[in-house]
Amino acid sequence: MPTVLQDGPYGFVFFSSDWGEPPHIHVKRDRQLAKFWLEPISLAKNRGFPEHELNQIERMVAKHRVTLIEAWYDYFSA
Repeated sequence: MPTVLQDGPYGFVFFSSDWGEPPHIHVKRDRQLAKFWLEPISLAKNRGFPEHELNQIERMVAKHRVTLIEAWYDYFSA
């Protein structure tokens, strides 16, 4: 589970088993985990984050979108 980015308390990670899925990122903090599709950005799954925090996380995903997509293709094309 490589950590692609750390932004404050949020870790942006991939799971190696994600190969074969469209580009996405998992965002974790403590025991909470959310999955966001990257093309286009949309929430795929949420485990534990309140709605207001998801909005903040989605803005961070949008801010780092290019970096996250590049990291996705670098990781899964190797």
